[in-house]
Amino acid sequence: MISTVPDVIFKTRVRDESIGGDNPFRWQDVSTDDIFKGKKIVVLALPGAYTPTCSSQHLPGYDAKYQELIDQGIDEVYCVSVNDAFVMYQWGKHLGIKHVKMLPDGNGDFTKAMGMLVKKDNLGFGSRSWRYSMVVENKKIIKLFSEPGQADNCPDDPFTVSDADTLLDYLKHNK
Repeated sequence: MISTVPDVIFKTRVRDESIGGDNPFRWQDVSTDDIFKGKKIVVLALPGAYTPTCSSQHLPGYDAKYQELIDQGIDEVYCVSVNDAFVMYQWGKHLGIKHVKMLPDGNGDFTKAMGMLVKKDNLGFGSRSWRYSMVVENKKIIKLFSEPGQADNCPDDPFTVSDADTLLDYLKHNK
């Protein structure tokens, strides 16, 4: 397993009022250093926007526990998925996510370098992220909670260890 987060560039969209119109957003490259260097970050990674467990439990669970995570010394919480910036933005908006930052990994570069890219061809999804969460401090992976049974075309979608409560419990007992 890798010990530090991989160096990649995330293709993001940021609000820019100077653009005007119905879509006041511009492209902005965000590096791994921009996100992780000199900070303590929580990442939740999931198979896909708008999918059942991701939408009903995983992402909303982290948004609900956001302040508790911050109170444990976390600087920010990011949700990574192999989806583009447009989908990630609309999904967060649709769910009413208030705190967790949506981080698109449209090409799967980060996910692949993490060793977490799996095929989900059996569901018509193509390549997606395996479900996991992690604590990263200054780019070093401190703790990784990867769901059991990581495999291509996994017949189920385990959600037993990457939830917000498990990660929060870890933080509370490992200061």
